[in-house]
Amino acid sequence: MDKIYDLIVLGAGPAGLTAGIYAGRSRLDVLILEKGQDGGQIAITEEIENYPGAMVEGESGPSLVARMTKQAEKFGAQRQSDVIKSVELEGDIKKLIGNKGTYLAKTVIIATGAFPKPIGCENEGKFVGKGISFCATCDANFFEDFEVFVVGGGDSAVEEAIYLSKFARKVTIIHRRDQLRAAKSIQEKAFANEKLHFLWDSVVVRADGEELLDTIVVKNVKTGELTEIHADEEDGLFGLFGFIGYNPNSALFEGKVEMERGYIVTDVDMRTNIPGVFAAGDIRAKSLRQVVTAAADGAIAATMAERYLEQ
Repeated sequence: MDKIYDLIVLGAGPAGLTAGIYAGRSRLDVLILEKGQDGGQIAITEEIENYPGAMVEGESGPSLVARMTKQAEKFGAQRQSDVIKSVELEGDIKKLIGNKGTYLAKTVIIATGAFPKPIGCENEGKFVGKGISFCATCDANFFEDFEVFVVGGGDSAVEEAIYLSKFARKVTIIHRRDQLRAAKSIQEKAFANEKLHFLWDSVVVRADGEELLDTIVVKNVKTGELTEIHADEEDGLFGLFGFIGYNPNSALFEGKVEMERGYIVTDVDMRTNIPGVFAAGDIRAKSLRQVVTAAADGAIAATMAERYLEQ
């Protein structure tokens, strides 16, 4: 007979790992399923300053998530790497079907997070990995002493632009508005950085090049004027990084749980409309998506799962 866990946590980002920590401390038989690396979005974040208790001398996403992973393991959370292809969430026993096997549990916490939104320009797909990237910490070293453009104006975009300035000789932030949306403390750092430049009221409409990205076409949203920007001849390419938000990683659950614009709807206790199924972190419909709120969601979801099992 297949093993039936008390709880399966789908996703090992801050929400999923925190859920694993709380469930393990409560002596639940818990399994954390993750298809890739632990950490979700923070695994590719260079610097985290606003998580309570983060190391003041410098905290990266990977360092923070490594400690979360060790905590979950310490309290007995079991781990499995697999890609889940379908789910059956109704009834007393939930079923998750993956490439490597089928997993059964009395309760499930969905913590699958979100993934970067595309820039939305023509030829974008052709140049992903050939000049276009969505991960500064992954690809910044490829553009050492080159010119780089960053699309976006929020916290992530500006923070990643600052990080890229450690490698690139020039970083230009392209933003569709005439002012940044990032927190004031982040803006102050950006405006004080001599390597950072700004292209306001603009969007990238086309990417071009032979094998590698060496041209972008930028449109002024107020005037409609189009401007071609070419890479320096000696460089032969430049980088284009997109940080304009995220889409929920929720396709697996369409028609299975209640959603709002692709995000899973929960109550304040992380309960979905399906008994025994909870959601936590960036996958959930809510007003603020940060590491600290994801961790809080995970703690609440695990606690509510325990109470559900008791009942």
